Amino acid sequence: MAYERKIGDTILSVDQISLAFGGVKALSNISFSVNQHEVFAIIGPNGAGKSSMLNCINGFYHPQEGTITFKGNTRRHVRPSEAAREGIARTFQNIALFKGMTTLDNIMTGRNTKMHKNIFWQALRFGPAEKEEMEHREVVERVIDFLEIEAIRKTPVGTLPYGLQKRVELGRALAAEPDLLLLDEPMAGMNLEEKQDMCRFILDVNDEFGTTIVLIEHDMGVVMDISDRVVVLDYGKKLADGTPDEVRSNQAVIDAYLGVAHDDAEE
Repeated sequence: MAYERKIGDTILSVDQISLAFGGVKALSNISFSVNQHEVFAIIGPNGAGKSSMLNCINGFYHPQEGTITFKGNTRRHVRPSEAAREGIARTFQNIALFKGMTTLDNIMTGRNTKMHKNIFWQALRFGPAEKEEMEHREVVERVIDFLEIEAIRKTPVGTLPYGLQKRVELGRALAAEPDLLLLDEPMAGMNLEEKQDMCRFILDVNDEFGTTIVLIEHDMGVVMDISDRVVVLDYGKKLADGTPDEVRSNQAVIDAYLGVAHDDAEE
């Protein structure tokens, strides 16, 4: 790998999580743990339950069984706003930006959980609120510099190419200064050059900020290159977990995902 990882203690534990929608089981007794500063990948065929797992971690879905422990705090149900305040940020499979707003303003929305002045002061943009906004703006400008998107900081994101929109969405998540960053198919729809750029930024986020990253990704080359550990889901059940080499050589994984069946199912 490009960087020497300084792996720490467990930051996230998923214990016996089960999630069902009506009679359909999306997740069945899923358990795994993620350590501080890791790049941890969740892989599996379409419909395996990968996005459902991320949705449970950051509170969009509430599992019927099991618990999630983040930074020592164990819970089953949490609201997304609470997860964000605890230090969990998220990007989505389908870009969820404000298309009419500029790159700068979109990334500024990532600071909402850090803003403490009430709406009265924010409306006045005077005194304490003005000082707070300047502090938030400094953080956002550092994110913009880090992602090398200074040239589009005033550009409405709806006019940007797909790859740059993905980078802006990453920037909005980074603006929250998360301890845990959840990335749902960050390379989806990208060409080779855009994928290479995104891989570099993910590794840089992990290396320079020390951010723990959990990502879903279909590109096995990307997964094997940048991940420290991998968990494999199939039809809502865990098939395997371990290092990329261990997962790559697991016959059950080969049959379900890395072999011919994956080629047929891949988007």
